[in-house]
Amino acid sequence: MSSMALAIGFVLLVGAFFKTQVIQYKQYVMQSEENRLRPIPLPAPRGIIYDRHGEVIAENLPAYSVSITAPSVDSLRSALAQLAPTLQLGQNDINKAISRYRRAPTRPTVILPDATIDIVSVLEEHRLDFPRLIIQSVPKRYYPDGPVVASFVGYTGEITESDLNDPKYASYKPGQQIGKAGLEKQYEPILHGKEGVRFDEVDARGRPVRGEGPRPDLSAEGAPPLYTNIDLDLQKFTVGLFADSLQGGAVAIDPNTGEVLALYSAPSWDPNKFTGGIPVEYYKKLLDDKRRPLVNKAIQGTYPPGSTFKLATSIIGLEEGVVGVDDHMPVPCTGGYQFGNRYFRCWEKKGHGSLSLEGAIKHSCDVYFYQLGLKIGLARFIAGGISLTMRDKSGIDLPEETQARWPYAIDYYNKKYGARGWSNAETLNLAIGQGANSQTVVNMAKLYSAFAAKGMAPRPEIAHLVPQRKQVFTLTSLQDSVVLEGLKAVLEAGGTAGASAIQGLTLAGKTGTAQNTGGDDHGWFVGFAPADKPKIVVAVLLEFGLHGSRAAHIASAIIGHFLKVGPIKAVMDEG
Repeated sequence: MSSMALAIGFVLLVGAFFKTQVIQYKQYVMQSEENRLRPIPLPAPRGIIYDRHGEVIAENLPAYSVSITAPSVDSLRSALAQLAPTLQLGQNDINKAISRYRRAPTRPTVILPDATIDIVSVLEEHRLDFPRLIIQSVPKRYYPDGPVVASFVGYTGEITESDLNDPKYASYKPGQQIGKAGLEKQYEPILHGKEGVRFDEVDARGRPVRGEGPRPDLSAEGAPPLYTNIDLDLQKFTVGLFADSLQGGAVAIDPNTGEVLALYSAPSWDPNKFTGGIPVEYYKKLLDDKRRPLVNKAIQGTYPPGSTFKLATSIIGLEEGVVGVDDHMPVPCTGGYQFGNRYFRCWEKKGHGSLSLEGAIKHSCDVYFYQLGLKIGLARFIAGGISLTMRDKSGIDLPEETQARWPYAIDYYNKKYGARGWSNAETLNLAIGQGANSQTVVNMAKLYSAFAAKGMAPRPEIAHLVPQRKQVFTLTSLQDSVVLEGLKAVLEAGGTAGASAIQGLTLAGKTGTAQNTGGDDHGWFVGFAPADKPKIVVAVLLEFGLHGSRAAHIASAIIGHFLKVGPIKAVMDEG
């Protein structure tokens, strides 16, 4: 009996040995190797961003990161406490490191994502004191032109806890850098690249044994480049026109394709200071600046479009058939228009007399457009604005764009003011670009691009995508030509932007002065050239106290620079 038990025991031992040594051999070898190999992530370089001519907008420079491995949170806390004086770690830095560890305890915990060479030198001298410390070269995002491109390129930063909870970042790990704004955020899936890994051999306590492990490294794969439609030369020229004194926004678009040639918001900020963590003092300075540099005035700021909107009023009136190209309004302009018990003034106190549509556009006569708005009627006017996409975002490929403001129906006024709290005077305000009408600079550039492209509104695109255009209105050739002549006359002698004409080049456009309930009026100009075969549309908005004539000078200079025409004397004289 005992012999039988012994035999059975022997068979079981042999079976277990066979299972361990033969069947599960590969599994145990793998576990053994994993216990002695420490994977070190190798960050991938982000894709370089270029302008339309191959000039660099965003690139990568070598930098250093400091990480540490730890078997537990307590061990990490202890190491951080020792390192704090050397690395100048604050409590916020320590909390961030612990948060990274909790998210991915088997991954080296980033302590400093962007360490200075001085700190790296000190750590190298004390490497034996901190065997679990990892110092490695990493690519750091750099923008050669900094504030010049901040308005559209955005910046990168460390992925946050809330980002990691977002399904679209499911494959990301704590400590990695991602696009936080602008093109960097919009095209994150393209620009991110694929992380690699290096295997270091360690002892039973996790200390490195030698520099390279027996398992081959997996190289990081840099992301492909992103080519944009931006003309960096035109962008720099535009920034120079705003200098340090003006605040507002400017957008330049090819009306035939929607390609964004330049986009700027003034004042700007330096995206290089945002990479690797924003310095507290710099961020506070930006927040305290009354000029609101962190608000992108080209795509986020919304402003009453003023007289630049008279193009939309003209288009709606012509499409609805309530005005002919030669029609004069019943009441000539004598400096204002009486509607009910209110007197609505024209900007020209002396009046413009009786005008046709072309003349009304040229002289920007408020009285003419008051009456045109009434002839259209509020319901049709609202519907016409919606058709012209005045209630929509432009669709530009930037993640921060603000939606324009335009009534969705007459019920908008009932809900806002009550059924008896408003009058048809709202129509007069809408007709001249005031009232419940606030547009972004890029949306006004899109409207004028649609007119320049015979009713086809292009989607503004900064990166090279498939152009998308949508028919938003249709005018007869005669109607189109009359409106165009009116816009051309704006930049001729006697027009509201006559001083911004360019010799040898026919421009078309519209100035605007937008009332601002919070302070001084804003100045607008939106226009294009060459007038009869447009290659560029420019929209300029200047905040607080600057009239449309100054905005026209800037837009004219941008157009002249792009088309290689100039210099523009009016800009040089006034600038």
